[in-house]
Amino acid sequence: MKKRVGILTSGGDCPGLNATIRGAAKALYQRMGDKVEIVGVLNGYDGLINGNYREMDPSEFSGILTVGGTILGTKRTPFKKMRVIEEDNVDKVKAMKKTYKEAKLDCLLCLGGNGTHKTANLLSQEGLNIIGLPKTIDNDIYGTDVTFGFHTAVDIATEVIDRIHTTAGSHSRVMCIEIMGNKAGWLTLYSGIAGGADIILIPEHPYDIEKVAAAVEKRAKAGKNFSILAVAEGAYSVEESKMKRKEWTAKRAEAGYTTATNRIAAQVEQMTGAETRICVPGHMQRGGSPCAYDRVLATQFGSYAAGLVADEHYGVTVAMVNRHVTCNPLVDVAGKSRLVPDDCDMLNVARAMGISLG
Repeated sequence: MKKRVGILTSGGDCPGLNATIRGAAKALYQRMGDKVEIVGVLNGYDGLINGNYREMDPSEFSGILTVGGTILGTKRTPFKKMRVIEEDNVDKVKAMKKTYKEAKLDCLLCLGGNGTHKTANLLSQEGLNIIGLPKTIDNDIYGTDVTFGFHTAVDIATEVIDRIHTTAGSHSRVMCIEIMGNKAGWLTLYSGIAGGADIILIPEHPYDIEKVAAAVEKRAKAGKNFSILAVAEGAYSVEESKMKRKEWTAKRAEAGYTTATNRIAAQVEQMTGAETRICVPGHMQRGGSPCAYDRVLATQFGSYAAGLVADEHYGVTVAMVNRHVTCNPLVDVAGKSRLVPDDCDMLNVARAMGISLG
């Protein structure tokens, strides 16, 4: 009897999704030969809700190791709405279980970030055989030391910082580069250090604008004609940390600043007199071909997931812990985030290098 394995990718795309799909598929075919069938669920949980899936041919998994994005398509389907019946009167959980049954799936691999893992855990608790695979450029999934997509994004953000250095120096400017990361600052911290940023601001450590301005002025007094700020998109000030999110977002909107980066740039220019500019690489950080590290990691994760399928070990998500690929129960991971801790080695490295953390 053939085992039917479903695969979906949910949430934001990132480099390494296709490499992981390939890793899982090729390892499954290697283990089970013609006794396995792979079913691609299109556009994430939206496809599972609406019965949008198809059987895939082994040839479809060739030539995708280096391809960015996802061949299965993806869509954001917020976890908080999974049990909410909206205007279309669709019971999403019931619909997903129905599609799983109609597709005759023996299990489902869910590739995604924190939201994806919450829904994966929900489906697991509803009795479906689920395996998660940790994807996100934010590197903030609980229980794993690294997620695929992160190192590629670090490379891209670092290249942005590298290139900004030349124009900052040429024009004697302060450059504020907005790096992705709404709640976690891993990407900003790593790319900031790799790119030689002078100031790094992350969500886990509210910044003091006086200290930021002082760091810029200190460099100017030392004869440095420019400064580079790597700012996580979710960075917020010490004052904002004392407010509720709704309060400070309203205050920013009132002042005409859509992001922390805009406000920081305006304040630094006002306080120091230095000409200041903003650079937002945005979705470029999620695009393109995965780096070598992520190709290897994705292949490791995918092949490990194939082993879990063969062993019928479900209700877990793959993880890298102390350089060893393992898995964690979904129930232990869902709803938790891995943020930059106060005693993080990389924060100590930044401080030792004289980088201001605001």
